[in-house]
Amino acid sequence: MDESIVGRAVELARLRALIDGLPDAGGALLMRGEAGMGKTVLLAAARDHARRSGMTVVAATGLEAEAYLPYSGLYEALRPVLHLAGELAPPQRAALLAAFGEAELGRPPEPFLIALGALNLLVAASATAPVLVAVDDVQWLDDPSHEALAFVARRLGDAPVGMVAVLRDGHDAVLAAAGLAQLDVGALADPVARQLVERHGPHLGAAARERILRHAQGNALALVELPASQPADTTPVPGLPMPPITLSARLERTFAARLGDLPPEARDVLLVAAVDDGASLREILAASTLLGSGAATADAVAAAIAARLIRVDGGDVVFRHPLVRSGVVQAEPLPRRQAAHLALAEVLTDEPFRSVWHRAESILGKDDAVADALERHHLVGLRRGSVASAIAALERAADLTTDAGVRGRRLLLAAELAFGLGRADTVDALLAQAALTPLSELERARMEWLREIFNDGVPGDAARVLELCTIARRSAEQGDPALALDLLLGAALRCWWAHAGEEASAAVVAAANDLPAACGDDPRFVATLAVAEPNRQSARVRRALTAVVLETATDADQLRLLGMAAHAIGDPVLAIDLLERAEVRLRDQGRLGLLSHVITMAIGDRLEVGDLARARESSREGQQIARDTGQPIWDIGNLSQHAMLLGVLGEAESAHAAAARAEQLANGRSLNNLLACVQLARGIASCSQGAYDEAYGALRRVFDPDDVAFHPMERFHGLMYLAEAAAHCGEEDDARRIVADLERLDARIDSPMLTHQLLYARAVLAADDAAEELFRQALGHGLVRWPLLRARLELAYGSWLRRHRRVGESRNPLRNAHAALDAMGASAWAERAAVELRAAGSRAAEGPDRERHAALSPQEWEIATLAADGLSNREIGARLYLSPRTVGSHLYRIFPKLGVTSRAQLASRLATTDADAGRPA
Repeated sequence: MDESIVGRAVELARLRALIDGLPDAGGALLMRGEAGMGKTVLLAAARDHARRSGMTVVAATGLEAEAYLPYSGLYEALRPVLHLAGELAPPQRAALLAAFGEAELGRPPEPFLIALGALNLLVAASATAPVLVAVDDVQWLDDPSHEALAFVARRLGDAPVGMVAVLRDGHDAVLAAAGLAQLDVGALADPVARQLVERHGPHLGAAARERILRHAQGNALALVELPASQPADTTPVPGLPMPPITLSARLERTFAARLGDLPPEARDVLLVAAVDDGASLREILAASTLLGSGAATADAVAAAIAARLIRVDGGDVVFRHPLVRSGVVQAEPLPRRQAAHLALAEVLTDEPFRSVWHRAESILGKDDAVADALERHHLVGLRRGSVASAIAALERAADLTTDAGVRGRRLLLAAELAFGLGRADTVDALLAQAALTPLSELERARMEWLREIFNDGVPGDAARVLELCTIARRSAEQGDPALALDLLLGAALRCWWAHAGEEASAAVVAAANDLPAACGDDPRFVATLAVAEPNRQSARVRRALTAVVLETATDADQLRLLGMAAHAIGDPVLAIDLLERAEVRLRDQGRLGLLSHVITMAIGDRLEVGDLARARESSREGQQIARDTGQPIWDIGNLSQHAMLLGVLGEAESAHAAAARAEQLANGRSLNNLLACVQLARGIASCSQGAYDEAYGALRRVFDPDDVAFHPMERFHGLMYLAEAAAHCGEEDDARRIVADLERLDARIDSPMLTHQLLYARAVLAADDAAEELFRQALGHGLVRWPLLRARLELAYGSWLRRHRRVGESRNPLRNAHAALDAMGASAWAERAAVELRAAGSRAAEGPDRERHAALSPQEWEIATLAADGLSNREIGARLYLSPRTVGSHLYRIFPKLGVTSRAQLASRLATTDADAGRPA
């Protein structure tokens, strides 16, 4: 055993516990610590333990030199199980193989489809034996591999797949923010440190040993390596203490010190291997021959092996420790490093992408030919699904470019790619560089759009909205109406997230109207009108939506934008129809960034019509995807919608907590749209508790134009709850004034949500002599697609009848209300209906077998519900990002919990019981 692992009993026990538990459940562990603390040897011990236990071990090591090569780390990890790719769903298999350069898709594969394929490939491999994924030096993985492995780590559930990843302290990493269990590897205790120094420095005297102990500070690798490099102990010279040096530098110098004893050919081999992004011994020897004065031979490799700097494993050169690689590079002067890169460029003639990258690293100053080649080859990264490597290629191309205008264009192209990744900091940095170059007017307009897209919600900045409109007009005049539409939609979203005033909203619409006539058929045009002025443009948007829908829209982006328009004008039924179709297509394409937008928008619409089960599923998934894709505004939006959902479900305490968190985040970004949702959540939650004074106070803010929580469209969601609270806390007159204002608005606009909410508010706030007729009119309005509204109307009507001593007549609407609300999972209102029924001399129907239902986890509930709806294991897996085999395993456990033995019985059980009331939160 490597002696730098001595004294690590606690850490070994943690690793073995994770591995020994893999047959029953998956899990991931992030091992952190400073360089040289022994993380790598702990990982090696974990791998050995897993192999001895009969498990499949796959591994990858991050390399600085490979950071530009997309999915190189992921390929290294999956190579042993890649023969199982045939078991993947075709889109996942195609994306994964395209990422590895083994297939062509014709379009860039989606990163999350690649990650999903990686996850399911590991799950497929675990069918024969548990799988351990061991990843060393995470900080040096290429970004796409890092993102994919983080995706996998977050989703290791019941499948027998585990992951142990090693990260050096001082480095940011996606895996570090993935919420994984962590194992901190710190300094060794003094007795163990002394034991190691004595064992490896028997020739040293007490003074030299103490000096090593003092400088090593418990670092395991230093305690093993430093004694061998020290001369025999001598008496220190008084007044000349050894200067302190940092640990990593000391170790790197320790490793580099061995280079001086090696022949030149061995040093050539080590240098080429250190700067190479690959590990092929044949490739390294060929480049070393070009670098040196003669042919590099096996003897040169043997000398490096004898010095314990490298080993050869299956034809690949492997450094004994990453610090060896760093030490080799640090010890060589820059001209030698550049020459090594040039030698590799000459050798890699059959791999032009790698060749041009090494050629670029061999250059100081400018070189337009290489810059042009890098720009051409950035498309290789895109074809393999790695936007990050394409960005790196364009950045390096810009560095090598002599013409300032061309340099700016390349930086702008890199920024646009970074926008697609959701990397606001990268976009800002690239735009700052591009701004220093002489861009064309259209390029400057595109730069403004990229700046805007991450900052679409600052209140009170009507001037910025007007500026965007001016830029959009100029872009259209310059012949780029598509860019103009992008800019105007960004300006409209700024008006939606944070109200910028009527003048700004009207300017967006006016600029859109002045675009060429052909733009009127573009879904971005319709969405811009709806989002900028949802009330004033609602009738026009309705006509456009009707015309397009009748033509049966099929494109995912078209459906998403039209769904956004329907959502904005307050037509939840049409919005759900469009967004669900967009969701299916985006999911099939693996476009999770836009999928999070669609899912989050649909939450509020499903909440409005009463599809609370799907709203909960959407909330859970949308929040995860928004975080995965780095979209904080959509993450906060999801959280605020989730708080509203919890209020409707009657989970008041959780609703208030979620609302507080969303308010904190939204206030930081001053997004009054989301602040309106926060107040709606609080008001609905307080209504569910019967705290009507508090409910009215919270909801009233959403209807006050002078309040930061006011929003012209979001307020419609709260109208019926405002009316209910007012009727119970003596605020009827104030609420009636609000209703009267909204009735006048309803006469001018086309918003089904407002029309339907007014049905409830009028009836609940009416005087006794008018209430019954208004209730009957509302219930006769045709509410097939609005079950929540209908159930709440029947509850209010039944309660009104009972209070007016018409007990017999009250029972039927109360029974209907109870059954519907109970089935939806709106527990607080269902219980209120049950109380009213008991007061009317009747009882609510008996509920389902809640103990059975409570035994299911949230994920099991989703799988059971989807299976009951007739989805196959493969379809369920695609929806929930699981493999078909994992879905089958879940169903195998679900059946006995629900007391069924087949899929048909499962569907019957869920169809005849309340599948949501016992659903875990």
